[in-house]
Amino acid sequence: MPISDDDPRHANGTALKRLPLRKAAVLFIAVVCLCLCGLLYLQLEQSRRHDLAVAEAASSNLTRAVAQQAEDTFMKADLVLTSLADWLQMDGFDQVQKSLLQKTFARRVQALSQLHGIFLFDRNGQWIVTSFEDLPRGPGVADREYFLYHQQNVSSVAHIGPAIRSRTNGEWIIPVSKRVNDKDGHFQGVMLAGIKMSYFDQFFKSFSIDEDGSIALALTDGTLLARRPFVESQIGQSLAKGEIFSKYLAGAMSGSAMISSVLDGAVRLHGYRQLDAYPLVVTAASSRDSILKGWYDTAFQSSLIVALVILGIGLFGWVFVRQVRVGERVERDLRKAKEELKLIATHDSLTGLANRRLFERALEIEFRRDIRQSSSLGLIMLDIDYFKRYNDAYGHVAGDHCLAEVARAVKSCCHRPVDLAVRYGGEEFAVLLPDTDIHGTLVVAEQIRHSVMARNIIHSGAPSGHVTVSLGCHAFVPTRLDSPEVFIERADAALYQAKHLGRNRAAVLSIEGAFGELMRSDR
Repeated sequence: MPISDDDPRHANGTALKRLPLRKAAVLFIAVVCLCLCGLLYLQLEQSRRHDLAVAEAASSNLTRAVAQQAEDTFMKADLVLTSLADWLQMDGFDQVQKSLLQKTFARRVQALSQLHGIFLFDRNGQWIVTSFEDLPRGPGVADREYFLYHQQNVSSVAHIGPAIRSRTNGEWIIPVSKRVNDKDGHFQGVMLAGIKMSYFDQFFKSFSIDEDGSIALALTDGTLLARRPFVESQIGQSLAKGEIFSKYLAGAMSGSAMISSVLDGAVRLHGYRQLDAYPLVVTAASSRDSILKGWYDTAFQSSLIVALVILGIGLFGWVFVRQVRVGERVERDLRKAKEELKLIATHDSLTGLANRRLFERALEIEFRRDIRQSSSLGLIMLDIDYFKRYNDAYGHVAGDHCLAEVARAVKSCCHRPVDLAVRYGGEEFAVLLPDTDIHGTLVVAEQIRHSVMARNIIHSGAPSGHVTVSLGCHAFVPTRLDSPEVFIERADAALYQAKHLGRNRAAVLSIEGAFGELMRSDR
């Protein structure tokens, strides 16, 4: 069955449709904002990973270049020492040989710019020959780490020791040394080639790295040999506790990692490589902030743009949702006004009961229903006894109050939702009782009569001294030959019969048309 605009279900359906619209708008705006944030995050994360990958590749290339240069530097010094050590083992280093050795040492130092000098010490650590013209004086080098190493190890492999200050001129050098034996293989002394620390410093400076970046050369045990930036107090410190030496080198001889430096605590991307020929490790690092500087700028700009877009979407969404709310409020007001108009059109403003228009429409509907279902329909017509006298005695304002009190009494006796109490006109009321036979109709009529009397409304013009009502009752099972007009006429006739018989009573009109008084109250 179609639903009219006046049907409350139509208004509720509209409200139910509008409510998801507001939620859907909020959800849509939230999803759009989340998608923008998600896309921004993905774009920035991809950009960050790209920048780090580029920096990692650059760091790897840098460490490879530094490692190659370091290996070449130490290898040249190693080859010089090896050739000289073989010569000394064959020919010895007597007084005749010293002059020739000094000139040979000096030529080799001049040929290799990385060499600070070449030195030969006897088995007691005293200077025998150096690349310098003047032989140093002093206690010797018996206390040096490299001398003690060769004194205790028979290996002829070159040994690279911790950086030291030369006792010749105080310059920082990295010692590369070899054991010197006699023809029988007995320990005769140590030959040393000192590699300038400044050579590596200049070499490191030839690479372009950021201000917070670093390049370092260390022994495999973590002892720092050279570093850019050069800090004298850091030379010789141990890096063994750093993650590169304690964690990463154990798994791979080369690689990269983002870690904090054990020297200054700065977070850097470190590329590392262990030399194949010598127990040395090279690291090259770029600071994380420097690597991501461009990314930070891009992230800030992108985030600002997305924030402005989200703000715009949020403002638009706020306006849209606000308009939806305004529309809902207007719709509610219209529905309320429509209901009020409907109430005004179908109900009496004084008593709040249904008016005659609603009564006639309801009667038509019930008439058709009772015809289909063959059910009984009851009707009570009543009016206030001597109401003209009441108005004359107390005035029309009091008369209105009296009508309202009687209406409340009538309404209180309509116990079912289908019962309809009506102000039929003036002081006349009606009660429509669906599915009610004549006995039930009379019961309700008597309840109304007693309810009115119980209110004790003073009426000096009535014989009882109080306001009373007369009621006419009629009930029957309608057929297609009957009409609502005849039904009303019969109940109205019963009302006139009650008045004719003395008022303050309920009367019923039989189906045959005979009037009979069924009840009468005590006066």
